[in-house]
Amino acid sequence: MEHLLAGFEQVSQLSVLIALAVGAVSGVIIGAIPGLGPAVGIAILLPTTFNMPPLVGLTLLLGIYCGAWYGGAIPAILINTPGTVVSVLTTYDGYPMTRRGQARRALSLAYSSSFMGGIISVIALALLAPLLAEIAKRFGSAEFALATILGLVLIVVAHRGQMLAAAMMLGFGLFLSTIGLEQAFATGRFTFGQSWLLGGVPLVPMALGLFAISQAFSLLLGHERVRQDSAALAGHPFQGLLELFRYPVTLLRSAGFGVTMGVLPGVGEFIAQFFSYATARRFSKKPEEFGKGAPEGLIACETANNAVPASALVPLLALGIPGEALTAMMLAVFMVHNFIPGPTLFTEKPEFISGLYLSLFFMNIVILLFLLVATRWIVLVTRIETRMLGIAVLALSLVGTYTQNYRLSDCIMAVCFGILGFALKRYGIPIVPIILGVVLGPILEARVRQSLGTSSGDLTIFVTRPISAILLAIIVALLAAAVFAAVRRRRSDPELKRP
Repeated sequence: MEHLLAGFEQVSQLSVLIALAVGAVSGVIIGAIPGLGPAVGIAILLPTTFNMPPLVGLTLLLGIYCGAWYGGAIPAILINTPGTVVSVLTTYDGYPMTRRGQARRALSLAYSSSFMGGIISVIALALLAPLLAEIAKRFGSAEFALATILGLVLIVVAHRGQMLAAAMMLGFGLFLSTIGLEQAFATGRFTFGQSWLLGGVPLVPMALGLFAISQAFSLLLGHERVRQDSAALAGHPFQGLLELFRYPVTLLRSAGFGVTMGVLPGVGEFIAQFFSYATARRFSKKPEEFGKGAPEGLIACETANNAVPASALVPLLALGIPGEALTAMMLAVFMVHNFIPGPTLFTEKPEFISGLYLSLFFMNIVILLFLLVATRWIVLVTRIETRMLGIAVLALSLVGTYTQNYRLSDCIMAVCFGILGFALKRYGIPIVPIILGVVLGPILEARVRQSLGTSSGDLTIFVTRPISAILLAIIVALLAAAVFAAVRRRRSDPELKRP
């Protein structure tokens, strides 16, 4: 109770309340603009949060993270255009409801489903993160090293059908993490005599390049097309708001999928939404209505993808291991303020942890109230001309990059990563593993070095300790299952057998 009251005191600060409101509203608007997404918004705002108190900065970024998934449903339902990548399945049943004149009902149903998914996810975070942190107290350097490797393996395995490409991009990210001044012996690695590379590849220019600038290029070149038709928002704003409680099993099952997929590194919202939608259709009494405006389908999609954000913080807070690009960027905020995520954070900064839980809880309430009041005006942002949007994103990205260290080399680096990100997107190659490789690379290197140092170079330290042996067995099982699935898919698909 003492920590909870301290958390309320943290959240009640004016700066935190402003960050909560601004982040939530900005996230909804960013999500409602087709072609953007939370990664772009977080990448642009990341440099500004380094000068804020940690809870204020994280609340701002989490507001964008959570709000974007709410906002992404608006264009998906009204104009059959996903606002975010994970809103694709929302179009299946949301847009048919709009065509039947039930746009308000569909939006309200999406909002309430997202709200319940978000609240359940916050509760899961509050319950699971301390539990995992207690388990992590038994971890030594070998266990943390293998937990990091497990996260890397899950990132690759999650890209089903693209595992080779994901592994290559992850390896590229791990290589980038080695550039700069090596800490143990103060020797330069892959700097080629360039002093500006001694600090390594900075996360902010890279994130802005891969996510924001690459998206700006797509918008400027007209590769992002947005439908301009819109639907009338007739009816009461609260129409359909409580309808989701007619489907409690679908609601709880979808939230369970979202929480589970959020906790697992590298999995994310889309897979949670896909499994949730497929399962809801399988067990529905009216499966033939799915894809034609089924309320159950809309509930399954929106509940699952909004149950991911808070639960994705579980491995970050408990182990210091980010599971996706957005939480990887948030890790930078922790590190700037010397808040090291892990078991000690729960004992040293309990008021910060409680404040983070409460800010996430109130954030979902603020987002829901804002959407119920302002949907009619938010719809207008879907009509922004894409090239104008691209110019704005590019300008903000370059300004954010330069003001981080006031170095022109950072801007050049961001543009180079922007070109790389644009090319990778054009060919459908995943870019998220690059960010995760850069973030997890130093963690893995430090933990492996500590493990070998304590064991005098004896590699058996990774198999002789019980927890590390279990983690290693899980890693081997995941790799074996992935290889077996790939071989079986190759044998069953005649197209893959051709030389």
